[in-house]
Amino acid sequence: MSKPRILFFGYSEVGYDCLSLLLARGDNVVALITHEDNPHEKIWFKTPAVAARERGIPVFTPESVNTPEWRERIAALAPDLILSVYYRHMIGTKILALPRLGAWNMHGSLLPKYRGRAPINWAVLHGESRIGMTLHRMVKSADAGAVVDQEGVEIGPRDTAEQAFRKVMPCARAVLARQIDALLAGTAHETPQDDSQATYFTGRKPEDGRIAWTQTSRQVFNLIRAVTDPYPGAFTDVGGARLMVWWAEPDSPVTKGKHGAPGEILSVSPFVIATGDGALELTRTEWRGAPAPDLRVGQRL
Repeated sequence: MSKPRILFFGYSEVGYDCLSLLLARGDNVVALITHEDNPHEKIWFKTPAVAARERGIPVFTPESVNTPEWRERIAALAPDLILSVYYRHMIGTKILALPRLGAWNMHGSLLPKYRGRAPINWAVLHGESRIGMTLHRMVKSADAGAVVDQEGVEIGPRDTAEQAFRKVMPCARAVLARQIDALLAGTAHETPQDDSQATYFTGRKPEDGRIAWTQTSRQVFNLIRAVTDPYPGAFTDVGGARLMVWWAEPDSPVTKGKHGAPGEILSVSPFVIATGDGALELTRTEWRGAPAPDLRVGQRL
């Protein structure tokens, strides 16, 4: 009896890990549908195209799979099961209805929290202490289908989004390893999500890194660690120049007892800025767009 035909949609290092697992098991992956690397994005992760090409798996990079042409091409691949792991586009219901064993997605949060894009960055920004990976059925609405399995991991209050990503990434492979045989047999147990507990977030843009100094020191720090390198970074504008803030210290001794109007420079060396509830020491910064201005105590950012 021939093995079920798996059509894999994926990107990022989570996609690489999960596709590598299937290939190591000898599963019948008929093709990979993925994305072209964005020339404006820092590609700091492995991508599943590498694993696919090493094994001679066909790789496709359509701008949209939801066209009549691509629906026909996918139907011709005759998938028995669709698995999506960090694929960034919505897959239409006509495609989701094709495989007899269903269509399944690996999402980077403990659903129903943090549906949508960039869940790990959003979780770090909101100061979450636990994040995870969830395998669920794909339905019309993003990340809303019944859950098959999930696994979480603790993250620290100083972890960057990349560090959090590295900690949680093994959870995806562990969940898939536990459940792939049940998926291929059509026996996976599903638990509906509690929609009343759901939260949804959209993708993040570089402009979303703008610092609001009226927020608390912890909130500003969480933004900084959520978008610091390799992401676009947090920033504040000073005249015609942009100050990128790559790291800061919310509990630095030099900020103790210091207060001022939000955004006020309280010290130039060390570089201390007032926030909504105290102050933050900026420890790794970079000026862009214009020469660094002369900064003075009392100046507002």
